[in-house]
Amino acid sequence: MPTGIPVPSFQPKGFGGFKDVSIQRSHSGRVGLITWNPPKRLNPLTVALTDELVAAVEEVKGDEKLHIVVFRGAGGFFCCGDDLIEMHEGSWGNPNQVMRRIRYYQQFAQQIEELDKTTIALIEGFALGGGLETAMACDFVLAAESAQWGMPEVDNAMTPGWGGTTRMIRYIGRRRTKEVNMIGALRSAKTAVEWGLFNRAVPDGQLEQELQKLIEVLLSKNQQTLRQLKFVINKNADADMTTALAFEAMNEVITSAVNWDPLTPRIPDAEPGKGLEAFAKKNELWNRRRELARKFWAD
Repeated sequence: MPTGIPVPSFQPKGFGGFKDVSIQRSHSGRVGLITWNPPKRLNPLTVALTDELVAAVEEVKGDEKLHIVVFRGAGGFFCCGDDLIEMHEGSWGNPNQVMRRIRYYQQFAQQIEELDKTTIALIEGFALGGGLETAMACDFVLAAESAQWGMPEVDNAMTPGWGGTTRMIRYIGRRRTKEVNMIGALRSAKTAVEWGLFNRAVPDGQLEQELQKLIEVLLSKNQQTLRQLKFVINKNADADMTTALAFEAMNEVITSAVNWDPLTPRIPDAEPGKGLEAFAKKNELWNRRRELARKFWAD
């Protein structure tokens, strides 16, 4: 768990309150931990739980003090996917209502992907179906070595609806996405790292420590720079090369206006002027950032 004194769960406006989801802050309010703990084993995404997660993401979206959001399932499991028993009992309704719910889930994943904060999925146990789709929407995926992942929908005569094919193919390519979805096997965290789906898999007992190290590195950065990097990388992934290069160039112009000039301190955590000054003087700020980052995950 993030270190520091947690702040109790808070409720989004217009929402009746969380039952199976909690939000805690740490690191002076800069890190938020969204945890889900439904009564069913393996943390399936019931309709009610998903509604709470959507509300939780909407709440952290509006908090400008938060720089990092961690997503985690309770009880040693991330999420086994949609609650198929609930679905079998008719909770999703008729085909038109299924379409509406799928689009609602797609918007949920898009909200995570487009948060102006760095997001981390912490994977333990299983990340299957909708659970894996949630993780893929995050910026970083850190997993315990014992964790398993996959898209087993095919064996339930189902197809993924909110990223299991579309977002996955952008990470691991067409052939592996077909293999994952058309066979439905469960794979190791190590394979996810080798294929580029997860960032790191660490021994189970080191997961918390590795999370804290990643948080420390990320919090040391200029947060406005991280926001701009996330935005341009996400958008350029789906653009043609000419458009992407133009967008990248414009992003650097914005960076110079926001971060380089000490006379334009319009964004509190943009640290205008400090980044280049730190490099030029090799001061404490630069030394700390480089010491934290130089060999982090560089093996």
